[in-house]
Amino acid sequence: MSLPHGMRVLVLDARSRDHTVEFARAAGADVVERDWTNFVDARRFALSLVRTPWTLAIDADEALDDELRDAIVAAPQEADGYVVRRTTFYCGKPLRMWRDEPLLRLFRAEQARLTPLAAAGGDAPLHERWTCDGSVAELHGTLLHFSYPDFASYRSRFERYTSEEGTAMRFSLSRVVREWFLIWPRWLWLLLRRGALLDGPAGIRIAYWSARYRYVVARKARPR
Repeated sequence: MSLPHGMRVLVLDARSRDHTVEFARAAGADVVERDWTNFVDARRFALSLVRTPWTLAIDADEALDDELRDAIVAAPQEADGYVVRRTTFYCGKPLRMWRDEPLLRLFRAEQARLTPLAAAGGDAPLHERWTCDGSVAELHGTLLHFSYPDFASYRSRFERYTSEEGTAMRFSLSRVVREWFLIWPRWLWLLLRRGALLDGPAGIRIAYWSARYRYVVARKARPR
C-alpha cells in the first residue's frame, strides 16, 4: 500500500466481483458497499462518510510515489487544500501528454466541493474535479495513475465515457462537423506541444484517439 503508515482508509466499493473488499478489509480499511450510480454521486457519498479533518481522495488505480507520500505527511496545516501532480501510464509506461496533471486531492473535508467536468462540455457526471473554498498550495511528488494496461482497456473506457457524455447532449450536425475538423489541430498539438510524438507509436496512437474524443461524443449525442 502506498498510503502513509497509520492513515485511516475508507473504501467505497460498487459491488465489485473481484477481491477488492476482502483485500481492503484485511489491510484494515473501513469498507462500504453501494450500488454504482455515477462518478460524481459516488465521490460525494464517500466524502459524506469522512469523519477526519482532512481527506485524501485517490482511486483504486492510483498510487503515491515516495516523495508525494512524505510530502502528505509533512504538509503544513496553514492551507485548506493541496494540489498534486498526476502522471498516467499506458502499457506500463508514463506518457508525456498525460504527465504532471494538476489535481486537488488533499483537502479539508468541510471546504471541498465536487463538480462534473465533462470533457466535451455537456452535463454528464464524469471527469469530475474537486475544488476548495479556502487557500490551496501544491505538494511535491507524483500521483501515479495505472489506468490503461493495454489498448483494449483504453478503448473500453473511451467507448464508455464517450457514450455517457453523448447521451447527456443534444445532437447537432454543426457540432459534429466542427469537431471533425478540430481533430487534426488537436492531434498535432498533442504530438508536438504535449510531447506525444516522443513516446513513439503508443504516444501517436493515444494522441489520435484523444483528439477524436469530442468528435465521437458529438456523434453519439441523442437526437432532438
